[in-house]
Amino acid sequence: MNDKDMTYTISELSKEFGITPRSIRHYEDERLLSPTREGTQRIYHKGDHVRLQLILRGKRIGFSLAEIREIFSIYDLPSGEEKQMEFLVTKLAERREALYQQQEDIKTMLWELDRLELRIKQN
Repeated sequence: MNDKDMTYTISELSKEFGITPRSIRHYEDERLLSPTREGTQRIYHKGDHVRLQLILRGKRIGFSLAEIREIFSIYDLPSGEEKQMEFLVTKLAERREALYQQQEDIKTMLWELDRLELRIKQN
């Protein structure tokens, strides 16, 4: 069996990626994954495996499921790979800027906490 023909069960994917089957079903409900079915059993293919990996990576860097779906839908269009890359670069820049802002907000909050703690200890 070559890599392209490899299949997975929901339990195998759940175990491999350290997430619950419920999460995987949620990604299906969100139209991010589309396994085939044999009776009531879901059969995931290599493409689903790759998509799940990308979904989890996207979530780790702060993308919403709607943004991830948009990236996937752009990729599925003719000449989509180039458009997907442009969209992704834009989204990465936006996410980076949001993280820098959060970092500044955290620094400010820590500074304010330090000042408050110092004032409390001086009294």
